[in-house]
Amino acid sequence: MTEPNVLNPHPPEFERFLYAPVGEDRNGYVVTVLSTLARLGLDPWTETAELVTLGREAAGAKLGLLLSRFRDVPSLESNHGRVARGLSKLLPEDPPKGTLQRDASPASGGPLGASGALWTILAIIFVLFQMLLVGGVGSGE
Repeated sequence: MTEPNVLNPHPPEFERFLYAPVGEDRNGYVVTVLSTLARLGLDPWTETAELVTLGREAAGAKLGLLLSRFRDVPSLESNHGRVARGLSKLLPEDPPKGTLQRDASPASGGPLGASGALWTILAIIFVLFQMLLVGGVGSGE
């Protein structure tokens, strides 16, 4: 598996699913799974990770429920189940390794959180040291 980079921290295995079209909106524009999930107020990558853990059949059922709530694409009103089954085939077979750890580490005080706290403390010590040096030289004159 290729590791995501800083510019694209999301698993590349999700792209085929997230950028797949679900249909055309009322203005004739193609709407993707990513756009659909975002318009429903969901995080597309988190939702995709959860769908992958469910397995294809359960993921198709859950995706069908989500698509049935989406009103921007008229054709989904009658075809949401069929579209969801087709889209669920685009999900990766297994969750990408490290996805959950990578998503959780900054917010949960993982390695990146501890590193940030350390750098903050070091910066404060540095500023205090600089104030002590500058304040001590000119204070007697």
